[in-house]
Amino acid sequence: MLNSILLWNLGFPEILVVALIVLLLFGGKKIPELMKGLGKGVKSFKDGIKEAEDEIKNTKDELDKPSEEKK
Repeated sequence: MLNSILLWNLGFPEILVVALIVLLLFGGKKIPELMKGLGKGVKSFKDGIKEAEDEIKNTKDELDKPSEEKK
């Protein structure tokens, strides 16, 4: 994450301004709920990617299997 922030050339003052804007918009009580929701979303996204990779691997294995039986 730090590398992506550095790529956008954001320094500490810019990050502080963004954090203050988020705090003003959502308030201190809502931020933990937002972060929890964001964490669940990221976890769901990673699970979906893993599931898709597993399905691709299984499909590839099934396609390779008949050609091995013919030999």
